[in-house]
Amino acid sequence: MNLTISGHHLELTPALRDYVNSKLERIRRHFDNVIDAAVILTVDNLTEKEKRQQAEITLHMRGNYVHVQAIAQDMYAAIDLMVDKLDRQVLKHKGKVQNHQHEALKHMSATMETNLPAQ
Repeated sequence: MNLTISGHHLELTPALRDYVNSKLERIRRHFDNVIDAAVILTVDNLTEKEKRQQAEITLHMRGNYVHVQAIAQDMYAAIDLMVDKLDRQVLKHKGKVQNHQHEALKHMSATMETNLPAQ
């Protein structure tokens, strides 16, 4: 997985990079078919009381993009919220991809004809 981490109005420290990497391990553990991930960490300085920390990620998987955004007072809390939301969406996508319980219609008609009772 290619991981790109960038910061807007924020200096990316090695601690932030390591924290994002450690949190994204959970996503890799659940679903390893991720091609690319772009993380953007932003600080909006509206006023000193309303300082907002925003974390967003765009995940590129085969055939799908997932975008998640989270806002909190603390950057680490925003990253935690973002990863929780992303985990739910990735598990939902994984369930859709792996749900092959339904047979194709062309095979269903052949099996239905053979299972009919003799008259």
